[in-house]
Amino acid sequence: MCKNIAKIFLVLLTLLFIVNPAFAQEKQANIYFFWGEGCPHCAHEKPFLERLEETYPGVKVYDYEIWTNSENRNLLIEISNTLNVNVSGTPFTVVGDQYFSGWFNEETTGRDIENAVICALRDGCRDIVAEIMAAKHIQPQSDEPCECEKKQQSAIPSEIHLPIIGKIDPRDFSLPILTIILGGLDGFNPCAMWTLLFLISLLLGMEDKKRRWILGIAFIATSAFVYFLFMTAWLNLLLFFGFIVWIRILVGLVALGGGGYNVREFFVNKDSGCKVTGDEKRQAIFEKLRHIAGQRQFLIALGGIILLAFAVNLVELICSAGLPVIFTQILTLSHLSSWQYYAYMALYIFIFMLDDLFIFFTAMITMELTGISTKYSRLSHLIGGVLMLIVGFLLIFKPELLMFG
Repeated sequence: MCKNIAKIFLVLLTLLFIVNPAFAQEKQANIYFFWGEGCPHCAHEKPFLERLEETYPGVKVYDYEIWTNSENRNLLIEISNTLNVNVSGTPFTVVGDQYFSGWFNEETTGRDIENAVICALRDGCRDIVAEIMAAKHIQPQSDEPCECEKKQQSAIPSEIHLPIIGKIDPRDFSLPILTIILGGLDGFNPCAMWTLLFLISLLLGMEDKKRRWILGIAFIATSAFVYFLFMTAWLNLLLFFGFIVWIRILVGLVALGGGGYNVREFFVNKDSGCKVTGDEKRQAIFEKLRHIAGQRQFLIALGGIILLAFAVNLVELICSAGLPVIFTQILTLSHLSSWQYYAYMALYIFIFMLDDLFIFFTAMITMELTGISTKYSRLSHLIGGVLMLIVGFLLIFKPELLMFG
């Protein structure tokens, strides 16, 4: 009798293990941590992940540096395609079939990651990264200590010395301030001013006050819209390729080249004129403006002004593309939500257009044309050039100093 009871007990126990494998094998939760060397956000997340690994049995953290390791970067690209997500930078964390882009703090991002770990331990969620690595015959990297936190301790100095500007504390360097500075310097670009000044001179000769205001505002608004389209396209391109290190280095080289050119222009180009559009091209555009503004049909004149503003500003972008390209690269280094990217671009363009708005409104109210003197334009070449040199150097050698958010 006892033997039969023992047999029955063994059968039931075997069935229990078969039906519920959780009793036979402890469930695991793998955390895949993609980081960049020198990334301050990564350095903040790493200790939190280590604590999770110590707190929860069955949790394993695998870290992959992607800025300098092409194999790790290719793995992240494969993962982003599988998850159908646009990875804009580091850190990027995957737990099961859930992903987390960026790092804010332990109360927000940390809590979400921990909840995903608990879910994976409880329910045994699908491990997307493990499936990809199995299909590609990739072995998980050994769980060696991540060096990003140690490097970060010496990555951001307490102060840096900049030419002309002097000594600054990087910890006081904010993205809004940088947006205002770059947008303001970009606004004094001579290539972005001469067409508006000539248009205002034509508008001042019109008797119809309403027509003057509408045509002028249409030109300025179209100019801002063209700039916004360009920056949006460039931002999305950089967000797509943003975690590839050579893209950042390439933009840094563009910044160094543009900065050197602007500093040279300060000393060489005394009249601070625009070299992209020569006198012949200007005269051709002046004639078109004069013809369009003089149209009797208001809608024809309005449509012509808008189309000409598109064409002129596309040409001017050749001269002024340096700063917006650099600015959008800085945005991609910061972990922002989509609306924040566009909000910062809108702020940049608003600051960029302030001088145009000031000149236009002053001219329309006083009926006198007031332009920006040559010395301010030349000074913007010098300050903008120095700033571009600084940002270019940081993009190449110290990108962590340009990471905000």
